[in-house]
This record gives sequence, structure tokens and C-alpha cells, in this order.
Amino acid sequence: MTTTLESPTPTGALAPVRDPRTFIAPDHWAKLVGLLMRDHPFDSVMAERVLGQAVAYLITAMETRGQGLGLAPGKIVDIGVHTMILDTVAYAEFCQKYNDGHFLHHVPLVDVKLDGSVPRTAEQITLHGFPVDEPLWAADANDCGPCHPGNDSH
Repeated sequence: MTTTLESPTPTGALAPVRDPRTFIAPDHWAKLVGLLMRDHPFDSVMAERVLGQAVAYLITAMETRGQGLGLAPGKIVDIGVHTMILDTVAYAEFCQKYNDGHFLHHVPLVDVKLDGSVPRTAEQITLHGFPVDEPLWAADANDCGPCHPGNDSH
């Protein structure tokens, strides 16, 4: 017997859970995991968790571009986002492919927003069919994200 995981959609219907790994080629996924392990105190399990949530966040941000949702990752997930962005050629290609040819800019703020944007972002990720790794989002949900709340940036 096979069980298909499902998650609620914005309409309340159930949809298959999306796998963040399907958005990045396996060799590039391995490279990003390696970079996370090299640059942070992560083992391979934690690096994969952080990267998966970063991909889910970026895809959700791209799919909601222009909606003014003010999405922001918490500090732990943002580490994965930064790792992706720093590989600029691959990140530009990722944006080209999944953001209708538009580059998703990174516009950090000095101060954290303290506005509940991190838990709201996790909710949007779930609504877009991705599993949410709750401990990674809850770790700093009260601090909220330091990213610009604009429509077309992270």
C-alpha cells in the first residue's frame, strides 16, 4: 500500500507534497549541501534540512511575487538561502527557470522586523505544498526575519 502525503492548498483542497529536491539538479544539491557543511557547523542531515527549507521558501516567494505578502525566512533557513545566492550563476539560472525570468533580489535589513513574518511565511510554504520543518522555523519565529518585505525581493 502506498500513501501519498498531502497538504492544504490556498483553497483548502489537498495537494501532493512538493519535494524541494526536484527544483535543483542532484549534483548542484550535493554541492550546496557541501558548502553548508563547510561554512557552518552542520552535519549532512542538518545541511539537507536547511537547504530543503531554503528552496521551499524561495519557490514560494517566487510563486507569490507581486502579492505583497512580506515573506521572510528565519535566521536558520536564511543560511540556506544565502548559500544558494552566493553561487551567483546557479542562482540566476534558478531565478530564470522558476521566477518567470525575473531575478529575485536579496535586500537585507539591518533590523529584524518583529512582525510575525516568519510564521506567516512557514504557513505560505505549507499552502504552496511544501513540507515545513517546524523546528527550523520555530527556532527564531519570535525574532522574525531581517529581509525586506517588498513584493519582488527577499
